[in-house]
Amino acid sequence: MKKILSNLLVIIIIAIFLGILSGLYLPEWFNRIFTTFNNIFSEFLSFSIPLIIMGLIMPAIADLGKNAKKLLLVTISIAYASTFFSGFMTYFVSDSLFPKFINTSDYNSVAETSKELLPYFTISVPPPFDIMTALALAFTIGLGLSIKTESILFGAIKDFELIIIQLIKKAIIPLLPIYIFSIFVNMAFSGKVFSVLNVFIKIIAIIFIMHIALILIQYIIAGTIAKKNPIKALRNMLPAYFTALGTQSSAATIPITLQQVEKNGVSKDISRFTVPFCATIHLSGSTMKIVACTIALMLMQGIPYNFELFAGFILMLGIVMIAAPGVPGGAIMASVGLLESMMGFNNESIALMIALYIAMDSFGTACNVTGDGAISLIVDKIFSPKKC
Repeated sequence: MKKILSNLLVIIIIAIFLGILSGLYLPEWFNRIFTTFNNIFSEFLSFSIPLIIMGLIMPAIADLGKNAKKLLLVTISIAYASTFFSGFMTYFVSDSLFPKFINTSDYNSVAETSKELLPYFTISVPPPFDIMTALALAFTIGLGLSIKTESILFGAIKDFELIIIQLIKKAIIPLLPIYIFSIFVNMAFSGKVFSVLNVFIKIIAIIFIMHIALILIQYIIAGTIAKKNPIKALRNMLPAYFTALGTQSSAATIPITLQQVEKNGVSKDISRFTVPFCATIHLSGSTMKIVACTIALMLMQGIPYNFELFAGFILMLGIVMIAAPGVPGGAIMASVGLLESMMGFNNESIALMIALYIAMDSFGTACNVTGDGAISLIVDKIFSPKKC
């Protein structure tokens, strides 16, 4: 029993289950305690994420020396190929299935609720800089040090890397199950998510099947290239999958993703670059949700569309979402401009789109994170050809 309870995957599943029960059946004053914790820990994560990105990416690029530029281009190419494949696959599946059971009368059937679980108090901990600034600094310093490793700065960033690793191991990972518990407490108490899920259960079921199919395709391809058992590699990524399911944030899941990717045999030099980098640029699961939900809402409202319109939308989506913050709902907020300008969504449509997206945010984020593991396997094979 002690061994089972020490397993991160089991702890996360228990946290999700207990969070739902607490939100449904325990008194509001009790649940507000965990909402307060959620607020404080979210602020702590927001503060830590840019530091984690810099602390892991800078030394990773610097250690790779002359291969740094090639590594960057290869990783970006694979991440975008995965994202665009997800978008176009989603379009064809949704276009084939959704018109069979979606009509305009569904648009007005979503129930609204004002029930909200408030924290007892809030604390603001602004990050030192935003995620894109952290990435730009990490690339600039890392690429510079990849040319000149014999420097005082190189030693300093290696020390900074050790500090970040300790932050991950000693603070973030131990508190993540409580954070996941608090998120599901809030979801269950509010009831808002479940009202949306009940109305759009068929859409969600199709998106869920598609995201499982996408993950399997990613790991079959990665396993074939890296000469690894795809099922075993995917099984190793389950703790990251379930962590993302709870946190709804690729960036917040970086510590677990990193841990599980290295269990798959990916070298530390590669994993400490690909995992935090892909947490920002690889959004195949988020793209899937946005494309599917956009088609669903356009069908409900009777807005005409065609393949050419969605081809441009998907290509632009891949670029725009690089700016998405690594927080729950970040991708949909980054894409609001495209939904208005390219798809003709009004304020009401945007509001419903955001609600739908956030209701399914967990599954898309889990897909993003798990896919990062497949990309890491491919990149590791390319830059470590002697590995079996």
